Amino acid sequence: MNLGKISLAAGLVLSLSDSRVLAFTDTQNYWAKACVQQLGERKLITGYPDGSFRPNSTVTRAEAAVLMLNAFPDASIKRSATIFKDVPANYWAAKAIFTAYQKGLFSGYPGGVFQPNQAIPRAQIIGVVAGAKSYSVQPNSAQILQRYFTDAQQIPNYAQNAIASATINSIVVNYPNVKQLKPLQSVTRGEVAALMCRALNIYTVPPQYIAGVQTYPLEVRSLPGQLDTIPTFNSNSPELITTEGILLSTFPSDSKQVKEAHLNYPFQGRFDVFAHHIVRAETPAQNRTVYQGIIVHNPGNEPVTLQVLQAASYQTREAPFIDLPDVADNSQSTVYAGPGSRTMNDVLRGVRQAVFPDKLVIEPGKTQILANLPIPVQAPSSNGRTTMMRLVSDRPVYMANLAKNSQVPPTVDEWQTLLNTGSLAGKRDPIPTPLDPPREPTVFSRVAGVSQGTQWQAKLTDNLSVSQLTIPEPGKAFSYPIGTVHLITLSTGQIQSAPMLKRYADTAYFAHSNYGVEYNLTLPLHNPSNQTQTVTVSIETPLKDEGGRDRLLFLNPQVEQVFFRGTVRLRYTDDNKVEQTRYVHLAQRRGQLGRALITLQIPAGDQRQVQVDFLYPPDATPPQVLTVRTQM
Repeated sequence: MNLGKISLAAGLVLSLSDSRVLAFTDTQNYWAKACVQQLGERKLITGYPDGSFRPNSTVTRAEAAVLMLNAFPDASIKRSATIFKDVPANYWAAKAIFTAYQKGLFSGYPGGVFQPNQAIPRAQIIGVVAGAKSYSVQPNSAQILQRYFTDAQQIPNYAQNAIASATINSIVVNYPNVKQLKPLQSVTRGEVAALMCRALNIYTVPPQYIAGVQTYPLEVRSLPGQLDTIPTFNSNSPELITTEGILLSTFPSDSKQVKEAHLNYPFQGRFDVFAHHIVRAETPAQNRTVYQGIIVHNPGNEPVTLQVLQAASYQTREAPFIDLPDVADNSQSTVYAGPGSRTMNDVLRGVRQAVFPDKLVIEPGKTQILANLPIPVQAPSSNGRTTMMRLVSDRPVYMANLAKNSQVPPTVDEWQTLLNTGSLAGKRDPIPTPLDPPREPTVFSRVAGVSQGTQWQAKLTDNLSVSQLTIPEPGKAFSYPIGTVHLITLSTGQIQSAPMLKRYADTAYFAHSNYGVEYNLTLPLHNPSNQTQTVTVSIETPLKDEGGRDRLLFLNPQVEQVFFRGTVRLRYTDDNKVEQTRYVHLAQRRGQLGRALITLQIPAGDQRQVQVDFLYPPDATPPQVLTVRTQM
């Protein structure tokens, strides 16, 4: 049976028969009406012939199977087909049930039955959705659930891991009491709709009913300024290197065996190099050293001078991922967690490591090695390397980043041979989801190509005609998003991702997250009131949310997923009128409110300038915000 034309007897099924979407007659006062309406507009659900939706009616396992296929059409086949004794071939949802089983969305019961007409309990449907989202298993699930739900002891053992993962990822919705899961209660049609909206990133569920979510009212403003147009040699795919080959080449394809591995883009003037790759060994037989070679070619008839302004590169071994305080003084440049954190800290401070030359002079038609960087690994472990360079070339050059197994640094001839005869290195990352039209779930994938933009400079003012930023009213705040990407803009519609000038067809459409991009944000804070005000500036990591510009969502209790590790430079005039420059390292988790980085007592009518600078670190996950608060 064609799932696109299933009878309305199923209630919650896909219907393509009517291009118009009308409001359901019985959901106008329903707590999740906006979510139900959105799903109807997207033709993921439909109602009954009388125009009703019946949100408080229960959902059967057969209906749920159809729903999951509609919500997750790209789920892969995970197991062989089976036949259930109680699902005859002519049953209205037979094909959906068998397909949902093959995709691992549903299982049967002992005795070879599915029980298609059984009302599905809330614990079971949450587990099904969590499985479809492939969330990581959480340790200590029982303890996690007790932090969120007063009736956690009622959750069946089989569902505890899945529900804990779903809760940590903020898709569990409980109405009217967010602390009551009611795991054994039959789920209603409206509750399934709300769960689907959360799973599909449809931001219409009232946040007060999302487990673990707290709403903070404030104004969300678009970040002024824009990226510059300086190009970046941006090599981040494949993240995990499993085979030798070309990571990124902007050479012409002439005389190359694998022409699609070369993007034909010459660099001249200022440009950046960013690279981040990982090597893994699971068994001793996989112990090896992978060299990452960055080579530069002069295609012209005159010598080229390539200057290295700043450059840094670290392995995970030199900068392990360790637990750090939320905010730590980094005045001595000794605080870091991960190679991305340490590398960006060095470049922010203007460092050029000794392993990099201050300049290369490349003769006409010749190729030179800019970097020979080892990534050794021994089982069972992984080792990654992050590299960042700022360069200036007085004439056009081509660049390549290559990976080769070797116990000694490869020579320029070895790198040239690999460039001429090699193919793209593996393992290839997942192919990105086309961004137009938007579709959930979305795979952004990783970057391999030439992105446009190395710096975002902005003066944050009330509007373009003034040179001051009026502080919020006492007890109020406003925030500016940082690192916004497609579908994740905090309702601003502003996408800060660097566009790709050249890219491989199976890699990201934009440089999502802007790894290595420097943000320079100036805040000329002005207090127009007639009394001194206490003002704080912080960086925070709210939840993804497109529900409005009058709020941000954060998590309580706090989760362990670290979404930002990096050093921030703060420059300002303190309350004693002394110019300060501080470096602080931030470690922020998903949905975490930020501690005040700067606290100022601004007198009536006074103005105080604050400068916030950082390079967006690898291993970070957007969005972040820069928040200004005035204390009560």
